[in-house]
Amino acid sequence: MKPAQPTPGTLYLVPTPLDFGCLPEGAQPAPITECLPVETVAVAARLTHWISENAKSTRAFLKRVEAVNGLAAPLQAQAIVELPRQAHKKGDHTPAAEGDSQAKALLAPALLGHDIGLVSEAGMPAIADPGSSVVRAAHTLGMPVVPLVGPVSLMLALAASGLNGQGFAFVGYVPQEATERTKRLRELEALALKTGQTQILIETPYRNAALLQALLQTLHPHTRLAVSCGLMLPQQVTRSALANDWKSRSLQQGMPLDAPAVFLIGR
Repeated sequence: MKPAQPTPGTLYLVPTPLDFGCLPEGAQPAPITECLPVETVAVAARLTHWISENAKSTRAFLKRVEAVNGLAAPLQAQAIVELPRQAHKKGDHTPAAEGDSQAKALLAPALLGHDIGLVSEAGMPAIADPGSSVVRAAHTLGMPVVPLVGPVSLMLALAASGLNGQGFAFVGYVPQEATERTKRLRELEALALKTGQTQILIETPYRNAALLQALLQTLHPHTRLAVSCGLMLPQQVTRSALANDWKSRSLQQGMPLDAPAVFLIGR
């Protein structure tokens, strides 16, 4: 008789706090249980195999987990592998033979029965972050896929915006070049005004201020713009108003635009 094959492990989608890389130098992060439910922390503590956007940030996350819940294996013994570089640069949400094949290889320990955690630098993996190829591969391999509870900046910003939460689209980044950016913003605004669908976009923090100015210069006066900066950080701010009010009331003043931000436009 052939030996029984191990039951495949489970792929856990493990959210992480939104403060990674955002705290002032020397500042200590809040206890992780202020950011994540204790059940999520407990699952993270018992995992020993990880697929990571960045191994360094994953180790920092596990140190915070260890501070409140002992790890199943010492930090040095945790098996952490990183997603391919192209997944960071171009995303891995579009099925591609090479990327999906690489994702299957990363899941090899699961076929030996190990549970695996998929983790990004901040927030929920595979949402505005790489990881989709790993999830697809897990389904192909017959693995259970379990998302854990934790912060998703896009949903927090949408809830705080006052914009349509029944119909919305995350459109990612807009072009950096001014003419192309203006064209894209006008397309998104037209779609939002015609359909009522909220359009959600993001930018690299050091370009947040430029994107906000482009929005204020492009949007019609009665289009609503909401911006959430530094969500779940002590300095977090969300403001939502008509584009004309943003300009007349200088609402951008005092916003921590050097922190991660989410921009939303709609009726």
